[in-house]
Amino acid sequence: MSLLVTVTGRDHPGVTAALMDVLDAHGATVDDVEQVVVHGRLLLGVVIAGEGDGHAVRGDLARVAGDLGVELEFTPLEDAEPEPQQRHHVVVLGAPLPPAALAAVTRTLAGCGANIERVVRLSSWPAQSFELVVSGGDTAVLRTALAACAVQQQVDVAVERASIYRRAKRLVVMDVDSTLVQGEVIEMLAAEAGCLDEVAAVTTAAMSGELDFEQSLRARVKLLEGLPVDAVDRVRGQVRLTPGGRTLVRTLKRLGWTVGIVSGGFTAVTDDLQRELGLDHALANVLEVVDGRLTGQLLGPVVDRAAKAAALRRFAEEEGLMPEQTVAIGDGANDLDMLAAAGLGIAFNAKQVVRAAADTAISVPFLDAVLFLLGIPRDEVEQAL
Repeated sequence: MSLLVTVTGRDHPGVTAALMDVLDAHGATVDDVEQVVVHGRLLLGVVIAGEGDGHAVRGDLARVAGDLGVELEFTPLEDAEPEPQQRHHVVVLGAPLPPAALAAVTRTLAGCGANIERVVRLSSWPAQSFELVVSGGDTAVLRTALAACAVQQQVDVAVERASIYRRAKRLVVMDVDSTLVQGEVIEMLAAEAGCLDEVAAVTTAAMSGELDFEQSLRARVKLLEGLPVDAVDRVRGQVRLTPGGRTLVRTLKRLGWTVGIVSGGFTAVTDDLQRELGLDHALANVLEVVDGRLTGQLLGPVVDRAAKAAALRRFAEEEGLMPEQTVAIGDGANDLDMLAAAGLGIAFNAKQVVRAAADTAISVPFLDAVLFLLGIPRDEVEQAL
């Protein structure tokens, strides 16, 4: 028989040390310790293997606890170890994140046979997020049930199996248009060429998976024939990063991650982004220019959904990483293969077809919220800035 000693009360230096001194004096063996402090309130749990002279240990612990101003609770435990269960990390994120949403998520977890072992706040800004470590439950069942719950509660919920790869992910590959940057560059070019409405309609259909991406891209680029390169330069100057994009890249880089972009857009924009952000890898389409004007043609193979997935695998191989150590972020149908190839596929403010296929989705407008899904709390983000 073992004994669980639960300590609660106002936290102050020396509480744990004083209690451990008592246990040492009685020759007790400590099997497990967990401690958390929430806004100055202590919760400490200590499991003692075998009680020995149980009454003496309890008496001395109670005496010291009284001197320290904390309360104790003693719970006898069966010595048999519980059967190990699969653990998951469940991140709940919202702006705002009301108690009703947390209640719905935790109720859904219970309904799936998952038990919450620990809850940690990851961030309060720019979105509020909490990480729940849960035991039990099937990964596919949890994702399906929590995805439905997230839609109903208008929050985001990510589910990942607890494994060595979660903290070992070391490559993030992003889409560019409507992910790393705001809007679609080809539509900005089309506005310069006077064919915005026609190009925008094709873009919407292509990103929703209704059209073949390569055919639709070539058709849209054809409409840009004759556009002078100075118009391309103007568009390049108008491109704006998605809020949180710079923070995401800078934080990942300072934490030692590798970051790349793959785009169905154009090197006319991605080359500048790679230089500005210090990105490790980049792949995009090349617009043909003759005599200072676009010809309406592309040079080389088109970067479509298959090419994006191949690029992610190639970047990982060049960095000596396994697919499980990669993260992909995108919003359109041409990102689906890349999201599927990654260890974690994240749909960012994505079309419904992409949200349904991705491992998890983000609907808040801040790209740095991805960091919380990776288990990186806001205080570590601040330290990396």
